[in-house]
Amino acid sequence: MLHAVFVRSPVAHALIKSVSTEAAEQAPGVVRILTGAQLEKMLPPVPDNQLVLPSKWKALVPHRILNPRQSLLCTDKARHVGEAVAVVIATSRVAAEDASELVEVDYEMLPAIVDPMKALEKGSALVHESLKTNEIGWFTVGKGDADKALAAAPRRIKRTFLHHRYGAMPIETRGLIAVHDERTDTHTIWSSTQVVHWVQREIATTLQVPEARVRVIAPDVGGGFGVKGHVYPEEMLLPAVARMLGRPVKWIESRSEHMLSACHSRDQHHEAEIGFDDQGRILALRDSFVVDCGAWNPLGVAVVYNTAAHMMGPYKIPNYAIEARVAATNKVPNAPYRGAGRPEAVQVMERLVDLIARELDLEPAEVRRRNMIGADEMPYSVGIPYRDGEPIVYDSGNYPKALSQALEAIGGLDAFRKRQLEARAAGRYIGLGLGCYTEGTGVGSFEGATVRIDPSGKIYVSSGACPHGQGMETIFAQVAADAWGVAPESIITHFGDSSSIPMGIGTIASRTTVTVTGAIHHASKRLRDKVFDIAAHKLECAVADLELRDGNVGVVGVPGAQLTLAQIAAASRPGWDSGRPPGMDAGLQETFYFEPSTVTWAYATHAAVVEVDIETGRLQIEQYVVAHDCGVMVNPMLVDAQIAGGVMQGVGGAIGEAIAYDEDGQLLTGSFMDYAMPVAADAPPLTLVHQEIASPLNPLGVKGIGEAGAISPPVAIANAVCDALAPLGIEINATPVNPEKLLWEVLSRTQR
Repeated sequence: MLHAVFVRSPVAHALIKSVSTEAAEQAPGVVRILTGAQLEKMLPPVPDNQLVLPSKWKALVPHRILNPRQSLLCTDKARHVGEAVAVVIATSRVAAEDASELVEVDYEMLPAIVDPMKALEKGSALVHESLKTNEIGWFTVGKGDADKALAAAPRRIKRTFLHHRYGAMPIETRGLIAVHDERTDTHTIWSSTQVVHWVQREIATTLQVPEARVRVIAPDVGGGFGVKGHVYPEEMLLPAVARMLGRPVKWIESRSEHMLSACHSRDQHHEAEIGFDDQGRILALRDSFVVDCGAWNPLGVAVVYNTAAHMMGPYKIPNYAIEARVAATNKVPNAPYRGAGRPEAVQVMERLVDLIARELDLEPAEVRRRNMIGADEMPYSVGIPYRDGEPIVYDSGNYPKALSQALEAIGGLDAFRKRQLEARAAGRYIGLGLGCYTEGTGVGSFEGATVRIDPSGKIYVSSGACPHGQGMETIFAQVAADAWGVAPESIITHFGDSSSIPMGIGTIASRTTVTVTGAIHHASKRLRDKVFDIAAHKLECAVADLELRDGNVGVVGVPGAQLTLAQIAAASRPGWDSGRPPGMDAGLQETFYFEPSTVTWAYATHAAVVEVDIETGRLQIEQYVVAHDCGVMVNPMLVDAQIAGGVMQGVGGAIGEAIAYDEDGQLLTGSFMDYAMPVAADAPPLTLVHQEIASPLNPLGVKGIGEAGAISPPVAIANAVCDALAPLGIEINATPVNPEKLLWEVLSRTQR
């Protein structure tokens, strides 16, 4: 086993004049050092856009995408601190680290671009000179006539909203081992990834070999949350190194390396305006926003469009206009993190609703009720396309009920307002914040499942999905067990291995339970037809007379007339004395690829009760409630765990987690000493309330749950703080809402 260590740029923006490796090559244990100039002659660059949007979306949404192709190692210049310039391969990790410090890079400094708004100004320095612009993405989408409706609206509010940069910090960083078998010319890669087939495809493309010669395995993975949901240059590079050297190669990302080079997220700047009448009913919404995508943009405008598609939330908004711009800067690239564009959208919408309530002196909950889509209006056509190109139609739900459930769970709105007045009289500032959202879940384009009955009678289930802590093995064993009428212990699951099924998308975007259960359902249905045909042939009865019972197939009403699944599997085997009906193919295995027609819409109302100490800025979350609908809950315990974990990540983003750069593009938050992860003491008392309104769009009626908890906490907490500090007239329209910011706001108001 050889070990890889990357030499990473210490500067944000600089020409690479030369890379000297002579001294490093003489260091003990060094086997090979590769630079960008060397690799450029051997391997193609990273694809310009790993997540291609469907042609239907492209036809409906005016857009412009100018994604550059990233070299596997820097060639012409470094574009952010932490970008890989060279890789050192040695006999141990320590030897590679020591040698990496001897690699000398001659940099010619260039102006760092760290402000996305300035990056879009004419005359700004360019991150990618070949593109002649820092605007590497743009689109517009809408319905009605927002400009006309705003001009005619009795009332209007316009605000700037900032959602800061932060990201996934999984307990396990990225890493992989690559092995090349020269005899068979095959590659095996173990990677801490959410998308084994995606990694397989990109490696095969980079190495110019058939996908069948690349096997990717995701072993037990300590968290993903989106940061491992696409393919990085390291994953494409190291298999080539393993082939080149004829030895296995291992790379494990350090925590500081993760902060320097693994993708960040969020980082949006919105200029939004809303028009409404004297009763608080929304007439129009217009928003122009900029996303800081960093130096590269692996997923194009997919996440950016998520923001536009989710901003209207559960409300009836007849006129809507969005313009989005994607700015390149000298920062780490921007990609999905749990929520993927939705927390930013919900922040804009839910702050605006609270501002309407303040202007009209109405209860914020009442403004929400007046604008919410009713349960009797389902399915509800929103009027713009989703990122799959299909029209957004909320398929099922009861949004007003979720709002009522959340308010009931905090003890009732009237009771809270009474307590709030009593607290203010005593010099204490408590507040209630709401955050309502809708979430498109179960996005395609597909996910598959293979269901096989082996000679022991056990049922084997595999899929392209990759577990990284969600409990997939439990969920899919339950679904398969229900389909076959057996105990979950009779199900053998196998996930996270590209060899187990030919094609797959992976575990991203709150989609896996929706798509994989659909695939398991249909594969099992097809296989059951074959099982019943064999059983009917062996038992000499009609298929209609058969039933599944306790791992057997038997004649209805005749307890002794039955065959075990093991007996039926034996009868299905090829060869002499088969028990199959004439003309039937051998074997008991079916693979089905479930292709959802479009997404199904989950939703929730979050309610946060907070207290603010105006002398210190300290924020205490007294109570947190989530009233949620994810359709049919396959496993309620895992649903609760998913929401609770997501809420804590949302709380972290709300109260402290932040990635900061200085004006030279130097990362200021390169460790957990500086990046304020939430701790156990930050966890609020959490109450979860569920609706189970089945979706009509998939066989089990499920909706996605993976990102739900993380979407609303930043805005629910911001709204709660604004409610608490209403006597001081304080608005919080930028995250994070940390003690320093709150204290500054309070002092600014009280010392004028």
